[in-house]
Amino acid sequence: MPESPSEPDDTTVDAVGKLVFALETVEQARGHLYAFHHLTGTADFALSEAVEALRKAGHPDWAERIQTELIGLNVLPERWTFQLIEEYDDGYYAAFRDMTRDVTDDLSGGRRHLYEERIKRQRRTAGRPGHEMGKPST
Repeated sequence: MPESPSEPDDTTVDAVGKLVFALETVEQARGHLYAFHHLTGTADFALSEAVEALRKAGHPDWAERIQTELIGLNVLPERWTFQLIEEYDDGYYAAFRDMTRDVTDDLSGGRRHLYEERIKRQRRTAGRPGHEMGKPST
């Protein structure tokens, strides 16, 4: 049952909550993609140190092979990790984020976490410090 006439029904709140949860999962995936990007770049720069160490250790052939075959190698055909991020951000991520915003604007007045707001109302101790309701999310 809605908490007020301006709130959607429970079934709609649940559905929008599931959509927002899915977007939050995509946000986590996006964070992992950025971590992948940073770790791959860090490894590529660490290879330069390995090349220098191999040269100093008297292994110029291995150093040259790593320098020419591995340093700067595309992670996928014709792509470095920054290109993957840009394509992901501009495509799938943007579409998912925009759709979620459109649905929440239409069905819950832009309140993305209305489901959690209801849980907070149920679980808090009214009048207790640290349990204040606060402003509704937007």
